[in-house]
Amino acid sequence: MKRAAISLLAALLFAFLGSRVAADSERVNKTTIPHVLRYAAAEDIEGLNPEINTQAVVVWLSQMTMAYLFRYDHQNRMITELATAIPSFANGGISHDGKTITVHLRRGVKWSDGEPFDADDVAFTIGAMNNPANNVPTRDGFDHITKTEEPDKYTLVVHLREPYGKIVPTLFASSGAFAVLPKHLLGTLPDINNAPYNQLPVGIGPFRYSAWKRGDSVELEANPYYWRGRPKLERVIYKIVPDRNTVLAQLQTGEIDMWYPFGGAFLGRVQAIPTVDILRMPAYAYNQITLNLKNPALADRVVRQALRLATDRRTIIAKVGHGVGIIQEVSGPTVDPFVPKDIPFVEYDPTKANALLDRDGWTRGADGVRSKNGVRLSLEVATSAGTPDVDTQIELIRSWWKDAGVDLTVQHYQSSMFFAPKADGGILYGGKFDVAFIAWTIPVPVDPFPLYACSQVPPTGQNVGSYCDPKVDALLADMHRTYDPERYKSDLGKLLHIVADDVPVIIQSGRENIFGYNKDLKNFNPNNVSIFDDMMNVDI
Repeated sequence: MKRAAISLLAALLFAFLGSRVAADSERVNKTTIPHVLRYAAAEDIEGLNPEINTQAVVVWLSQMTMAYLFRYDHQNRMITELATAIPSFANGGISHDGKTITVHLRRGVKWSDGEPFDADDVAFTIGAMNNPANNVPTRDGFDHITKTEEPDKYTLVVHLREPYGKIVPTLFASSGAFAVLPKHLLGTLPDINNAPYNQLPVGIGPFRYSAWKRGDSVELEANPYYWRGRPKLERVIYKIVPDRNTVLAQLQTGEIDMWYPFGGAFLGRVQAIPTVDILRMPAYAYNQITLNLKNPALADRVVRQALRLATDRRTIIAKVGHGVGIIQEVSGPTVDPFVPKDIPFVEYDPTKANALLDRDGWTRGADGVRSKNGVRLSLEVATSAGTPDVDTQIELIRSWWKDAGVDLTVQHYQSSMFFAPKADGGILYGGKFDVAFIAWTIPVPVDPFPLYACSQVPPTGQNVGSYCDPKVDALLADMHRTYDPERYKSDLGKLLHIVADDVPVIIQSGRENIFGYNKDLKNFNPNNVSIFDDMMNVDI
């Protein structure tokens, strides 16, 4: 009996070890932690409430954790999430005059703390967006709402002062920055700016926030109350690693499982990692050099046109981006069907750039720097720290612009400060720059209002360059009034042609979404618009 017991124990031990060996043999990366996705974006974070912080990485984390009425499928089409139908004229969700929107909500939905969700939360959030005490980056769309009504706890009726064609995605679709907020946690506060909620927001996504270790990581865990069920991943850990070279090293050693976003400067090195796969796709985003028109020199349209001519964008894509990036002049994602394709690209022409500045009265001093009426073409560049590929771009541009008589100095800031709201001393939103290197991610439908409307200079919007043109404002107003997609498309095309001619920004390139991820990651299939919208079946 004793010998038989020992033999049985050995057999069981052999079977257990065999199953462990089989499981391990299925892994490509021995550092993989089953059901735990470790992710980095080479950015620190200022706050996690997407109503206050529209930093791209916060939007991506919010897509996994926060409450949305609508999401997007793999063809970038809007689908329902907490709403049961997309309001339209056909289903009666949009009234004949376009001024009343009715949204029906799912029943039995709970917040990630277990409290029930209903129309009170949506109505409260609309009020919070319009509360002047709240430091939201824009109230575009919400400021068209005159009142809300609740015929019952699962029906919300939104009344507009005039038709607003973008109202449905404005009402908390995941491609935008804003999500529904829980009234039971925030409803008694005078404002949401410094609420404890902002450190670990409560939402209605497949995951919920469990910890924010400042300077180290943000941790998400599977949400046991999510109405669709539990995701396959148990945890998602966003690692705060502000330097891109360090992120690359951690991807090589298996300390992280995914790096997104990164550019062509790193693509070859990521492709060389044997345990990593690459996913590459067009993005609803673009890279731009933002010019602060409050600077008297940059207020001169001729100067802006000359700076564009003095920037060899093809060389930047070829040498710094290693071929990654889309050559374009339009301020919008070329993958979108409404964005015009007929705006010609302005080629690098330093001779023409100098001729423009000469004719405009910008003369060179003894040091080679141009000036006019006592204003020198001496500009300060603001950029995020830990981005060596951007630093390489800046040095190339510094040499090209120097040949045109422009002097550049460079200031580096941690991304949390660079993207912080104006009220918190943020560099970008505070206008503390002359030239800034940034990327914009654009929601669907494409709407330049927050970026170019005269009324949207921070803190009321994201027009960080203080651009203002009455013709652009008129087109934006017409775009917002119509529910007709063809009229919207026509207005957008005219507007983007004006912007391309005025050059409030220099478009460096259209972005490509490039993901480097652990080969053990399964079922990750993002769309072009809201990349972390479909995480239920993702596993590792």
